[in-house]
Amino acid sequence: MIHATTVLAVRHRDKSVMASDGQVTFGNTVLKQAAKKIRRLYNDKILAGFAGSAADSFALFSRFEAKLEQYRGNLERSAVELAKDWRTDRMLRRLEAMLVVMDTKNTYLLSGTGDLIEPDDGIIAVGSGGPFAMAAAKALALHTELDARAIAQEAMNIAGAICIYSNLNITLESL
Repeated sequence: MIHATTVLAVRHRDKSVMASDGQVTFGNTVLKQAAKKIRRLYNDKILAGFAGSAADSFALFSRFEAKLEQYRGNLERSAVELAKDWRTDRMLRRLEAMLVVMDTKNTYLLSGTGDLIEPDDGIIAVGSGGPFAMAAAKALALHTELDARAIAQEAMNIAGAICIYSNLNITLESL
């Protein structure tokens, strides 16, 4: 499991939102409170968030951006091709990071083992606070009238209150 972050993607009622906490830790020490772990890519049509080593994540962002350019913003094709590269490239396999990517229609989780997962309900999270955020978001989506942004905000508040590797300095990006 990747520690030291929470990234949550919520697609709900035709809205797409990605949220992350801002905490960066090194071992048991908090180094930064307001890190930006989400990027807008391909003319602001795609959101990408990372969990794991910052340097590894920057390498993945670069690779993923190149795939998006190569496949003209086709999220699914770009994600599949990056997952293939990640699984087969010796150097990429050593990266310690996970990537969540989304547009208005699709959401994917990519990992270093070549996993490419699309959640059934459009809700997925990574990082040490990911299980808390994902459980909260799924419950809120099923049992409230909240919109995607409010679901993401509340789920991140819950995760930040439970997970010692996450904080309440939350970044929200919407499509």
